[in-house]
Amino acid sequence: MIEALINQCPGISDLHFKKDDLIIKALYRRVKMVNESIPRFLSITPPDEMYLAMHHLMDADRKRFCPSTLLVAAEAVGGEPEDVIPAALAIELIHNVCLIHNDIMDNADMRKGYLTVNKIWGASDGILAGDALYSKAFEILSYAKSGPSQIIESMQILSRTYMDLCEGQWMDIDFQKRNDVTESEYLQMAEKKTAVLFAAGLKIGAVLSNASREEAQALWDFGCLAGVGFQIYDDIKILKETGSIDHALNVASSFVDAGKSALKILPDSEAKKILIGFADYMIEQKY
Repeated sequence: MIEALINQCPGISDLHFKKDDLIIKALYRRVKMVNESIPRFLSITPPDEMYLAMHHLMDADRKRFCPSTLLVAAEAVGGEPEDVIPAALAIELIHNVCLIHNDIMDNADMRKGYLTVNKIWGASDGILAGDALYSKAFEILSYAKSGPSQIIESMQILSRTYMDLCEGQWMDIDFQKRNDVTESEYLQMAEKKTAVLFAAGLKIGAVLSNASREEAQALWDFGCLAGVGFQIYDDIKILKETGSIDHALNVASSFVDAGKSALKILPDSEAKKILIGFADYMIEQKY
């Protein structure tokens, strides 16, 4: 199983899951569903180079963390993952908008071993590719199999989330000019820059699957809390240099544990176990 996953979903081999783990099998199935939907909803058409630029980072990094968990969230509230695949792809497109625009801001040449969009096509074309992905995300989201009110609510969630992502990026840039950033400011930035997209995917999956308000909110809370914990762990390499690693580990664990507790409202299911497994993965990475 692990070999098939690595061969068909490049980028998954570095997730460090065990061979017989339920999580890797669940992730494989959902990543495959998202990957197969890309050419169906985002084909290469003239001007070809623009669409190739839009595809570039999606083809380079196929972990599909946020869209995969969106599908799991739908299942956790009794929905069908096939019905919300357009929403999962929309979340992936928004993620790639952020990557493209962030690379342009940083004037970066490489991202995880691949040339950036701006390095290949230039900053101007990179901005256009990102903008096009943003527009396409909302069009694709509209194809989800759900009621009109649920689709409208999902679009509102995604729109607000992108504003949060922009605010988080602004805060991150601003913090680089300061030496007095507080812990609360950092945690707010981590939520806006990273966690909200994870949370949005989970809540959208629930909303489109006719979850109760309480269930949808629980999944949002899980995503925000666990996402902040993940961001803290991702920053631990830097924190090592400041001597703050023990405190950071404790804070990260508390956020992830609180996120898992938020899922108590959901009925017991394989999907719920998968979500908890994702949260556990976040805190099992070694640095």
